[in-house]
Amino acid sequence: METGPALVLGCHWLVLRGWGYKPAPACSAPSVGTQPATTVQFCWAEPCGEGEAHRKGVTGTMEKRFTYEDYQNTAEWLLSHTQHRPQVAVICGSGLGGLVNKLTQTQSFDYSEIPNFLQSTVPGHAGRLVFGFLNGRACVMMQGRFHMYEGYPLWKVTFPVRVFQLLGVDTLVVTNAAGGLNPKFEVGDVMLIRDHINLPGFCGENPLIGPNDERFGVRFPAMSDAYDREMRQKAHCTWKQMGEQRELQEGTYVMLAGPNFETVAECRMLQNLGADAVGMSTVPEVIVARHCGLRVFGFSLITNKVITDYESLEKANHEEVLNTGKQAAQKLEQFVFCLMASLPLPRHAK
Repeated sequence: METGPALVLGCHWLVLRGWGYKPAPACSAPSVGTQPATTVQFCWAEPCGEGEAHRKGVTGTMEKRFTYEDYQNTAEWLLSHTQHRPQVAVICGSGLGGLVNKLTQTQSFDYSEIPNFLQSTVPGHAGRLVFGFLNGRACVMMQGRFHMYEGYPLWKVTFPVRVFQLLGVDTLVVTNAAGGLNPKFEVGDVMLIRDHINLPGFCGENPLIGPNDERFGVRFPAMSDAYDREMRQKAHCTWKQMGEQRELQEGTYVMLAGPNFETVAECRMLQNLGADAVGMSTVPEVIVARHCGLRVFGFSLITNKVITDYESLEKANHEEVLNTGKQAAQKLEQFVFCLMASLPLPRHAK
């Protein structure tokens, strides 16, 4: 076997990733050609430091998953630290955390205080859980969400959703900042999410992968009705009552893993798939919420239009997303506030 540069480079990479490597003694039999024959043996006997840590991280993923008791402990901790009993949970997207300012009788907790909660590391995500009342409905709001691109596995990203279900929440509202794929959309538009495309799911990334706990939901949940039809109809009525000049858009949201923004070719592909807006969040939370029986509706604030022209000199950036969010967020916040009155009362309410 000839040991050219490609083989040496390949072996070096395998050593770095944790595969032990050692050349075997040269074969004593005559070799064909001018190069001496060399055999290569791969083993797990002596893994290198970085590769060993990487392998342990991958193989240990299933063992470290949250148990039902972990979700229960976090829910019980929150219930013991607040008198609030929320019906609605709201996840605020990039630059949309100002919605908490419309809450009354608030009580907040930093994520760092809450058992098992992750930390938000993205600008525009404050990292606080806020309880209060929004237009007469008891709410809990995530002022900042978690993302796959922060290095968190999806079963950790979606941890709060199951906690909310154990708190007694029956409705999840998801908001996000998104890029407009639909050419009819303008920056500042609000898109009611009718459906989604879970692009990471095509590559095996799904928050429900792993052992299923029937106490939360069934093994194979349906997603054809992920976004509540009745609430979408009420949303259109509420928007008209608000008297906004731009119509309420409705469409399909597609999730990419991020953190980079999309290439021109990717944007064109996503348009061909039928997507109207693109972002890096929301879908995992919706999947878990539907799995555990929560009603879901959601909105995207179109903070930029994607680039589909190779001649364009424009570039998407997170600062633009946040700035547009600040300018247009009040419209979306008022919209969510008004919609609260349309929610059915919880079953235990008098």
